[in-house]
Amino acid sequence: MLQNKIYYNFLREILKTFLLILFGLAVIALTVRAVSFLDLIVENGYPVVIYFKYSILNLFGILPKFIPLAFLLALTIFIHKHKQDGEFVILWTSGVKKIHVVNLFFITSIITLLLYILFSAFLTPLALNKSRLSLSDDNLNSFLPTIRSQQFSDSFKGFTFIVEKKINDEIKHIFLHDDGNNLKNLSSNISKTSSTTIVAEMGKVDERKLFLINGQIISTKKNSNENEIIKFDQLNIDLGGLSTTTIKKPKIQETSTIKLMKCILPSRVGEELCDKSFTEEVIPALNRRMILPFYIPVVSLICSMLLIKSNRKYFQKFSIFFYSFLLVVFTELALRYTGINSIVKVFYLIAPVILALFFYFFLKFNFSRESKI
Repeated sequence: MLQNKIYYNFLREILKTFLLILFGLAVIALTVRAVSFLDLIVENGYPVVIYFKYSILNLFGILPKFIPLAFLLALTIFIHKHKQDGEFVILWTSGVKKIHVVNLFFITSIITLLLYILFSAFLTPLALNKSRLSLSDDNLNSFLPTIRSQQFSDSFKGFTFIVEKKINDEIKHIFLHDDGNNLKNLSSNISKTSSTTIVAEMGKVDERKLFLINGQIISTKKNSNENEIIKFDQLNIDLGGLSTTTIKKPKIQETSTIKLMKCILPSRVGEELCDKSFTEEVIPALNRRMILPFYIPVVSLICSMLLIKSNRKYFQKFSIFFYSFLLVVFTELALRYTGINSIVKVFYLIAPVILALFFYFFLKFNFSRESKI
């Protein structure tokens, strides 16, 4: 009964430290990444609400990447702390076998494994897909943030512009060029117009509308060098129909696991997702979601080598941490090659089982030797 309570406290302490480290690392990474997301507001004119929604949903994409490292740090800290406090010595002298503590670490790793699969296989693709769809909800909030003095901007599809000076919502010496069918309604013959250029002395921006003063519209005809020039004193342009250049089509990591797994079926071969990107992108994505987490129990067994009583350098805490960290790095680096090399793919699939069996029996062997001494 007392042992069960000790095991429960150990399990709770490891998981608590793990979650604390995980969310700490994820928040730091999200903060750094959120800076690059500011382009959604500055360059593409999205509302602040879309920016925060997109950033928060991307947290689900960051979390799984830190789970193996966070578990490694949490377990290493736990073992080192209790070894320093002498708590493990008390356990060994009270009759608790080391292999039972190893089994506890292994159970903790299984819980972490299931958490990883829950995120990577289900929650992360769903959240990332919603974040991508949020960019399609509102194409343009305000045209003003995308304007910068004396800098060309191509934040919108088929639409380029530059202004010489910008003071609050007023702009001077404006140049607009459209070859994406955004402003062709300004021409007298829409069907024969290939591009439209507008030059104006000054103007004013009101959210999605642009008011220009003293300028001219130059419409270039298709398959011809002829231009149609229309001068104006005042021109009102509605820019609400502009489409940003932000990628809105879901990527592989934003596609559901079930849809990716269907690519394995022979009947799905030849479809766009399953044909072009299957071996190079889909297989590594599935391995990341479903196979990589099975390396976490191996990490727990390697960390358990800290319980071996030995003065040899390769059993010291820094050496064992290096072995575990090397395994975490290997699981990430080898992923990309699982879609290119079939030998690497097979090895990546069976390696967790082989390594887990090897280290578990290695630990049992060393613990049994210690008990005989």
